[in-house]
Amino acid sequence: MSNPNVWRIEHSIETTASPDAIWRLFSDVSGWVRWNAGIAEIAIDGPFAEGTWFTMTPPGQEPLRCRLVEVREAESFADETCVGDLVVVVAHRIAPHGGGARVTYALEARGPDAAEIGAAIASDFPDVLASLARLAEGRAA
Repeated sequence: MSNPNVWRIEHSIETTASPDAIWRLFSDVSGWVRWNAGIAEIAIDGPFAEGTWFTMTPPGQEPLRCRLVEVREAESFADETCVGDLVVVVAHRIAPHGGGARVTYALEARGPDAAEIGAAIASDFPDVLASLARLAEGRAA
């Protein structure tokens, strides 16, 4: 039986960009606004490393405090955002694929309204991944 307070979804894209090109964009937090329309402003409090906090402001919304909870150089990272009793973790994974990479966003939301809020957060993942891939491939984001 599934837990109604836990909700998960994944989206992936295949790109001709190299895993290194994707990682360069992932690890440049201040540059996320170039390929993620869901971010109006972002600032990181230290290095791109496990435990570092960052503040992300979605367009027209209040800033959110987020923490890098896992960073595996050139492979993946995960960030966690807590809003009240709701915890949202988004894993960003890179895997070699053909001559390029497969990039996956995996979201897990735990707590009240997990499905509703998780679905809202993940709704732009396909567009964000497409924009990321275009930029990594050297095309306009």
